[in-house]
Amino acid sequence: MRRAAWVGAIALLAVACSSSEGGGPPAVGRPIPDFAAVDLAGDTVSLSSLRGTPYLLNLWATWCTPCRKETPFLQSLYEKKRGEGFRIVGVSMDSGDAEDQVRDFIEEFGVTYTMLLDPQMRAMDRFNVLGLPASFLVDREGFLRWMRFGPVSESDAEFGKALEEILR
Repeated sequence: MRRAAWVGAIALLAVACSSSEGGGPPAVGRPIPDFAAVDLAGDTVSLSSLRGTPYLLNLWATWCTPCRKETPFLQSLYEKKRGEGFRIVGVSMDSGDAEDQVRDFIEEFGVTYTMLLDPQMRAMDRFNVLGLPASFLVDREGFLRWMRFGPVSESDAEFGKALEEILR
């Protein structure tokens, strides 16, 4: 019992520490934490610059099998919904020397949505992500409306409903 109390105290301290930096972990109904990274053209893109646009933020890596499986769905979703102003922003968690692998991945899967590079994996910390993929659906005002730690699929009714709500 003492060990459980000690573990609980450590967990509470960890949450308190993470909450003091940048407003804490993302939570549905709250503003998405700001984050910026460089795209493949070398331009910096920040999430705050996307305000006014509904988007899906997707953290992924070339070596991640579930990420590879969800990418065709994300690309088809982008193609179907971009006419409604919807964007997808992928953030690669591949190491600094993997830009060529990211470019190969994009070519292999025909990805045309925005792709950012985060070789230091800062987004993993910023969004409290322990594994990949991780996705965050954000409305026009910059509020997080849905999130998933794990792959997104077209059969996910909860995701579909949240997507339609942010597109209204």
